[in-house]
Amino acid sequence: MSAVPAPDPQEVHQIARWLKELDSVLFITGAGISADSGLPTYRGVGGLYNNGETQEGMPIEVALSGHVFERSPAITWKYILEIERACRGALPNRGHEVIALLEQRAGLRAWTLTQNVDGLHAAAGSENLIEMHGSVSTLRCTSCAWSEEVEDYTHLGELPPTCPACASVIRPDIILFGEGLPINAQHTLQRELDQGFDLVISIGTTSAFPYISWPIHEANSRGGRTVEINPGTTQISEAVLLKCSSGAAATLDAIYTALARL
Repeated sequence: MSAVPAPDPQEVHQIARWLKELDSVLFITGAGISADSGLPTYRGVGGLYNNGETQEGMPIEVALSGHVFERSPAITWKYILEIERACRGALPNRGHEVIALLEQRAGLRAWTLTQNVDGLHAAAGSENLIEMHGSVSTLRCTSCAWSEEVEDYTHLGELPPTCPACASVIRPDIILFGEGLPINAQHTLQRELDQGFDLVISIGTTSAFPYISWPIHEANSRGGRTVEINPGTTQISEAVLLKCSSGAAATLDAIYTALARL
């Protein structure tokens, strides 16, 4: 496996200059930003499985679908629990920290749109955060208004776990395959996009979903700056103004250091 290239100093300096000169930035993050926290880079909600089938003989996207959850919640919970175990104990890395710090920068309107359900952006201090796929740290009942914030799932008993208030099945507040995106998150994203962003930076995502790639194309159409930080080639690699083929945490740290020197 080839090593991830180090951040390019010229690319880093250019992005730092844009952050200094421009008024607004949208960060779009996927699993790649959490890789330096020890989490696997998986596609969407699901998977620790690279195109493989589950023990039940179904693709992981099917096991983690709203349809299977309604019919056989124990199957879906089995793989939800595996994902939560992969996230358990993970801490924000320098990439998450830099984004949170830039959010606090005077005169800069900064938002983060994330596909990740690991909660690491919030743990790093980000508040202008759109968790489009939800978070594994929130459990909610499928029938009543009960919900709870949890550190992990070690306290859960038999699968599927049930609500202490009404005994119905509970679930994490995440979007399963085949389910609609949360209305509040969609409204927040649209509200901020309507204001426009001078700079959009995509980090560690394949940009396979239209709502993840769209802000890049919209910024391009408005004459904004667009950046991708990703060692791999993705669906937006040819669309961005600047492509950085380096790792997320190292690149964001280098950008923050360069910004401090300007």
